[in-house]
Amino acid sequence: MGLKIYKFGGASVRDAAGVRNVAAIIERCAGEELYVVVSAMGKMTNAFEALLEKYMQSSDYESDMQYVQRFHLEICEELFPSHHAVFAELERYFVQIENLLEQNRSQSYSFVYDQLVVFGELLSTTIVSQYLAWAGVENTWLDAREIIRTSADYREGKVDWALTCSNLQQVRAEGMCVIQGFIGSDENYFSTTLGREGSDYTGAILAYCLDAESLTIWKDVAGVLNADPRYFEETHLLQKISYEEAIELAYYGASIIHPKTLQPLQRKKIPLYVRSFEREELPGSVITEGAAIEPLVPCFIVKKGQTVVRVATKDFSFIDEEILQKIFDNLSKNKLKVNLMQISAISVLLCVEDKYSLLATALKDFEENFVVQKYGSCSLYTIRHGAANSAEQIERSGEVLIHQQNGNTLQLVIQA
Repeated sequence: MGLKIYKFGGASVRDAAGVRNVAAIIERCAGEELYVVVSAMGKMTNAFEALLEKYMQSSDYESDMQYVQRFHLEICEELFPSHHAVFAELERYFVQIENLLEQNRSQSYSFVYDQLVVFGELLSTTIVSQYLAWAGVENTWLDAREIIRTSADYREGKVDWALTCSNLQQVRAEGMCVIQGFIGSDENYFSTTLGREGSDYTGAILAYCLDAESLTIWKDVAGVLNADPRYFEETHLLQKISYEEAIELAYYGASIIHPKTLQPLQRKKIPLYVRSFEREELPGSVITEGAAIEPLVPCFIVKKGQTVVRVATKDFSFIDEEILQKIFDNLSKNKLKVNLMQISAISVLLCVEDKYSLLATALKDFEENFVVQKYGSCSLYTIRHGAANSAEQIERSGEVLIHQQNGNTLQLVIQA
């Protein structure tokens, strides 16, 4: 039996009961070669971000720090006897966090973000690894920062595949290993992160570099669904999905899979399983080669919090390559993600995501050369393999600003 990769997200280890459940799943693989990727517990990444916001604004962040400490300590108090070594390990991390915040001199939000937020994963993996050992499951704890080498693009580190694969081969241990998702380091050994929700990507990196037999992502849902149950009443489990179809779904924003996760798996034909940590008996979904999706049903994806920007020429000039270059230079400079674009003779409609809160700056830049209109409170809907009436209910939910059909994919931007 070959090496396997398991990835557990924050929801699976949000409390002591979750850690016990994860340990029970892992324990069934005792004796096998297994790498276990673990995210920060619960909503800890959000908690570290809240702490960072106060820190960067020179506000009092002590209550946020106390919350982070108390959250992890209370979980450990349920899992371990009071004299267990894990408490000293946690205290060591808490001291490192305090020292980082006291000694930091950088004004770069992204840099400080990566140095701080990585502690969410370091804390969670330490607790999981120690609990497995306490329960009698031998394992090796690995520091992803010593293995996954990236560029110095903080918050969006780009993987150095050759060096990362070499590092993994050097530290490869038999049996079971526990490692952090989401994090790595640059050539100067400063911490980096792989982008939000990047723990899935970590699993794919390990699978690729170690020629794993499979990657399994354990979720709080039965597998990959054809629609998000938070927004759509009727959903169906997709039992099998091709790499190509899954990449399309991820590109359009399906939240079940990180967009960067699938490419390295597809290159080496490594199957990706998506299973429920709450109902382990269910088979879940598998992403591999083959038919697009089974069963073939319409797939619905929604992205909330979008903004539509209409950029038009002031002198009624046609939109040509030179004008488009100016538009995209501005978008790139202000780190605006374009999720949909529609071009007419003298204007461009852009459905954008303001990830770094730079939209206002971009609009000001646009206004120097263009007539600009902004439409807020928008949602981008994508329908794959839809029937003739698949979009009717969506179209009734608000004003349709953009309607675009491309093959078997229909996209709608609705302003509520």
